[in-house]
Amino acid sequence: MNTKTTATPEPTLRRYSLGEGVVAFSTTRHGGYSHGNHGSFNVNEYCGDDPLAVANNRGLLCRELGIGEERLVMPHQTHGVEVRQIAGEFMALPPSTRKMLLEGVDAVMTDVERVCVGVSTADCMPILLYDPCHRACCAVHAGWRGTVAHIAARAVAAMAAAYHTEPSALRACIGPGISLEHFEVGDEVYGLFADAGFDMDKVARRHGKWHIDLWECNRIELCLAGLQPASVSVEGPCTYSHADDYFSARRLGTASGRIFTGIMIDKSQ
Repeated sequence: MNTKTTATPEPTLRRYSLGEGVVAFSTTRHGGYSHGNHGSFNVNEYCGDDPLAVANNRGLLCRELGIGEERLVMPHQTHGVEVRQIAGEFMALPPSTRKMLLEGVDAVMTDVERVCVGVSTADCMPILLYDPCHRACCAVHAGWRGTVAHIAARAVAAMAAAYHTEPSALRACIGPGISLEHFEVGDEVYGLFADAGFDMDKVARRHGKWHIDLWECNRIELCLAGLQPASVSVEGPCTYSHADDYFSARRLGTASGRIFTGIMIDKSQ
């Protein structure tokens, strides 16, 4: 497939305010080289997109962020709970070793400046965490399986262990994901959430079948992990309802692009 165009596209990013000296964002579908259900701005190499389009889109993103492509860290997620710390030594590793260390990882954290860590989603919840005291950040992929397994709380605990983060000092935002209205589940999935300790009266509604609010599940989870409620923002929007702007696997199928939600320590305060 020929992915060249006469003019260089410009990616459109949704940016979040988590404080001075940190860059936080989600990509949209606009401003890239991909086509069809991957169109047009997809930077994920694991969803069946044209590799040349993916490479071109990654280059666009890194130029937008002002970093080299080797400083863009993207794990291969598996709906697990593995949290990977990205230290300075990681950046010196060969690409093949770095890729191996990012296999099966669903959250990435760092305190290295000008390294963008992020996660890919297409209905799942992307969560960004920022510790302004220790200048550290984390990106978390919380699909329904990760949410049931409390990956958000695990990420907070991992930051506390690695950076001495105080949960009460963390700032968090939860980005584009599927809303309660459109996240319909079977009784078995409802049961898994109930067994995991979620207050189902607060996070679920019955509309023929059960519907679960993953935004609220993860907001509550972060607050229970010690974050101040006022420091947790749910940014949205619903990916299913806004599939023209954001990738949605339930609308477009799994053979479609992915939103990339990233965070980067930009400069010393």
